[in-house]
Amino acid sequence: MIIGIVITVVLVLALFFITIAPVIFDALANTVVKKGPHRVFAAAAEQHASLLVADLHCDALLWNRDLLERHGWGHVDLPRLIEGNVALQSFTVATKVPFVANYGSNADDADAVTVLSISQRRPWRTWTSLLERALYQARTLHDAAQRSGGKLRIITSAKELDDFIEQRRRQPGLVAGFLGIEGLHSLEGKIENVDVLFNAGFRMMAPVHFFDNEVGGSAHGTKKTGLTDFGRQVLDRMDERHILLDMAHASPALLDDVLAAATHPVVISHTGVKGTCPGARNISDDHIRGIAATGGVIGIGFWKLATGGRDAASIVRAIRYTADLAGADHVGLGSDFDGTVKAAFDTTGLPLITEELMREGFASDEVRKIMGGNIVRVLRETLP
Repeated sequence: MIIGIVITVVLVLALFFITIAPVIFDALANTVVKKGPHRVFAAAAEQHASLLVADLHCDALLWNRDLLERHGWGHVDLPRLIEGNVALQSFTVATKVPFVANYGSNADDADAVTVLSISQRRPWRTWTSLLERALYQARTLHDAAQRSGGKLRIITSAKELDDFIEQRRRQPGLVAGFLGIEGLHSLEGKIENVDVLFNAGFRMMAPVHFFDNEVGGSAHGTKKTGLTDFGRQVLDRMDERHILLDMAHASPALLDDVLAAATHPVVISHTGVKGTCPGARNISDDHIRGIAATGGVIGIGFWKLATGGRDAASIVRAIRYTADLAGADHVGLGSDFDGTVKAAFDTTGLPLITEELMREGFASDEVRKIMGGNIVRVLRETLP
């Protein structure tokens, strides 16, 4: 009798773990302050509708949501991207994070993505291999594109980008995605895995995430070191493959090493700036200038520890600070949607940023650059 009860309880808990728990966690981890519909004044709505909007960072592929269906939780899916007039979305893949990812110091001895992979019933290879986790998420995006009837495209080259932009002029509502990776611990210490990821469609790579790895030091790691010898080999291989370098989450020492040697545009896909919101995650004035000197772009995040607030005004305050320091050519959007953050709004709320940029006094051509033009320029200069 007791054994039967125990077995029943275990089965019920296991069923909860693999069915309901992942959805609850997703819904609780990726929330918004303000749900739509979002209203903006007529001139802002008209301006936003004319833009080629691009966002440098979202983690939607981490979750078991069908990208083609509209959801009542989270931040990004194709219907909401279309409603927000997003033309180009980076889908960035996380493969390992601490259970409690704090901004101060994280060791690499715990991994919440393992639990998430098991609970979401992903292939068993993803339970133990960081590379397989990245490849699985890439296949998920490609599968969504194939099922979308042409509404969602995957960009892997400069020509594909230009062809997409031209087609979108004739057919508004199309969305393109490109793959990025958050932390090159997914290489599993093998330089040849840069090519494996490239062949899977990855065109942007960040050396580190929440902890130090074989490539270099994280802003949230225990040692916060600079670029390793292996890291230099990795960056050389990325350069050969025309892969965009993303310095999000990098330690100051790693940023210094990379910027000292950069010969191509470098981006920070999602960040805040110390000038408006001090903190370990946010970058200094010197690093803002350093990224701009490469021709790159700083993607401003939409969460409180990036901007000091959870509204469009806080986001635009960080954009204004960066633009005043480095020029409007070097700042863009880096939402961190679906990255276990409470955002000001989901992707349907992007017109609120256009409206706030106009209120802040940015000229029309500056708004166009900030909302997507700068990211498109860097991709054109970098992609194969």
